[in-house]
Amino acid sequence: MTYLFISDLHLSPEHPRLVRGFLALLEQYKNQNTQLYILGDWFNAWIGDDFTAPWLDEIVHALKDFNAAGNHIYFQVGNRDFALGQKFLNKFDGHLLNDIDNISIGSIQIRLEHGDLLCTDDVSYQKFRKIIRNPILLGFLKSLPISFRQKIANGFRKKSAETKQVKSYDIMDVNQTAVSLALKNADLLIHGHTHRPNIHQVADKKRIVLGDWREHDAQILEIQSDLDFKDLKLKTWHY
Repeated sequence: MTYLFISDLHLSPEHPRLVRGFLALLEQYKNQNTQLYILGDWFNAWIGDDFTAPWLDEIVHALKDFNAAGNHIYFQVGNRDFALGQKFLNKFDGHLLNDIDNISIGSIQIRLEHGDLLCTDDVSYQKFRKIIRNPILLGFLKSLPISFRQKIANGFRKKSAETKQVKSYDIMDVNQTAVSLALKNADLLIHGHTHRPNIHQVADKKRIVLGDWREHDAQILEIQSDLDFKDLKLKTWHY
């Protein structure tokens, strides 16, 4: 069995090459008995499970084919697509993970998360995250007309881009104490969010940071069921 971990694709109609890359990935792994884990920011913005568009329909169709071949898809929300829910995933029998989830491959205990909760030094973001994820506020936003939700999403993206320009590199990275706590009951921590792909040794444990999808490639993680913990490596996916 193949376990495939990806994050930070930021798919949108404005970047068709990224969409093509994701569709090619599904085709590549369709016949490999694959468990696909998408750890947040699958889409550049998500305005609700009731949103439809031709480019999105193409993705859903490919996901149905992928699942029909005996594979499984698991999704964990990120800071860009936190409004994505089980209703959308039901279109292709996908599974919604908790914000922090755990799996095991063989004897290896693995913790999965998007990664934004590990960036505890970014106090302003953590406050915003707590507010915007409030179920009451989120329910209200989902009840608004799609066109208005689109304007709100565009505003969030613009504000996020402006904020990143003035924040320091270190503040937007993970906090090492938060990482140590996350690894307390796990051998391996896998996350995205920071766009800084790497494999970090944390004592006798590991933290693997998945890469964001760029114009031509991305850093992804492929694990076989008979994995050797010492030999874990990120893989470059070209598209």
